[in-house]
Amino acid sequence: MTSTKPDTKSGQGADSPSSGSSLFAARQKVYARSVSGNFARWRWALVWFTQLLFYGLPWLTWNDRQAVLFHLSERKFYIFGWVFWPQDVFFLAILLIISAYALFFFTAIAGRLWCGYACPQTVYTEIFMWIEEKIEGDRAKRMKLDKQLLNPRKLGIKVLKYVVWGGVALWTGFTFVSYFSPLHELLASVSTFAFGPWELFWILFYGGFTYLFAGVMREQVCKYMCPYARFQGVMFDPDTLVITYDEERGEPRGARRKGVEPSSVGKGDCVDCGICVQVCPTGIDIRQGLQYECIGCAACIDACNDVMDKMSYPRGLIRYSTENAVKLHWGRKDIFNHVLRPRTLIYGGILAAVSLAFVWGLAIREPLRVDVIRDRASLAREVDDGEIENVYRLQVMNMTERSRIFEFGVTGLKDVRIEGTQKVEVGPAAIQSVTLLVRAPAESGRPGANEMYFEIHAVDDPGLRLREKSTFLFPD
Repeated sequence: MTSTKPDTKSGQGADSPSSGSSLFAARQKVYARSVSGNFARWRWALVWFTQLLFYGLPWLTWNDRQAVLFHLSERKFYIFGWVFWPQDVFFLAILLIISAYALFFFTAIAGRLWCGYACPQTVYTEIFMWIEEKIEGDRAKRMKLDKQLLNPRKLGIKVLKYVVWGGVALWTGFTFVSYFSPLHELLASVSTFAFGPWELFWILFYGGFTYLFAGVMREQVCKYMCPYARFQGVMFDPDTLVITYDEERGEPRGARRKGVEPSSVGKGDCVDCGICVQVCPTGIDIRQGLQYECIGCAACIDACNDVMDKMSYPRGLIRYSTENAVKLHWGRKDIFNHVLRPRTLIYGGILAAVSLAFVWGLAIREPLRVDVIRDRASLAREVDDGEIENVYRLQVMNMTERSRIFEFGVTGLKDVRIEGTQKVEVGPAAIQSVTLLVRAPAESGRPGANEMYFEIHAVDDPGLRLREKSTFLFPD
């Protein structure tokens, strides 16, 4: 089987300007052959894990609410026992940094692991291809079916496939929206189709693009739309584990009978069966060397190992290896000895440091937050008994999921006190605004701003306390 790349030498490629056709190559549909083996099992294990996680999390409950909910209308993120507010956006920033450095770290070690095993495009393409195979048949049957003229049987098979794809896509869009709008509200809207406009838009938008990317475009997304394919090269080095074809061992390739010793016929181990190309979801020929279209799924390794077993040849003609290992004939021990190198040590060190900072930040995160705002309409005034009064508005955020009573106090000035209300009850994961009148004798401070502190603590938990700095104004 020949490569899907255009023949640029002969000038007959679809992207050849001299041919007078489009500058873009016409798409050749990829009919990926199913494959079994160790790496295929790993891929499907990741498919099951990621999809059970994605589809299952919205159904879990925690404290009588959805366990994972990014509630946009309430401006709160619920993640099991944690409640995050807009003020916690820096945690999201740190999480994005961790994700970026994890990508750099694992790519430097073993190439496109993310693309080959856990990327949503790969996962959903795998699911849609499985559905296609179950409905239309194996690779040969699918190719034969597509060549047939439209008839009732073909129409029925195609419609069934598209309907099943559409159902999976819509359920995926519905599940996606359920992370941002409570699942029980969405389920109640299904019977009457009374979705909000944005809910309906995102269900159709996300579901539509799942259908388009995983069912229709497939490898086109990885080859032409994904930016990672373009800049992955700068993260590789000669010691990065990538999928490699051992050209020295495999060439010259050629067909022969089973059990024939390659050297006896002047051939390498490659029997030129083309199965490594047939199983590739992007349609490339790994024997032409590492290409940016390769997503690192290792389907070609499983396929080649199966052929080597049938021919009674050693496995590993196509394998995970490094440029240096192939060139210098390193064994597995030498390869692993070069995993720890300056690049991976730097990426790993930064990743570990940022991850520890993230965990430490979560561990010391206070479940109480208070914003002190001075009443601008009345900065300072003298009351009847000669004392000076300042008015403050406190926004008390109870970040726990149970109702609490908080008590207020003031320190920092002699004989300063709160007049009137000194306690407030704040509901679970709620914000309560309270106005406090703070008074102090005129001789307690100098004219102008004087440093003062609000002391806030939970009545039922004295250990839950906060000290907020503010200023008390005395008139000139």
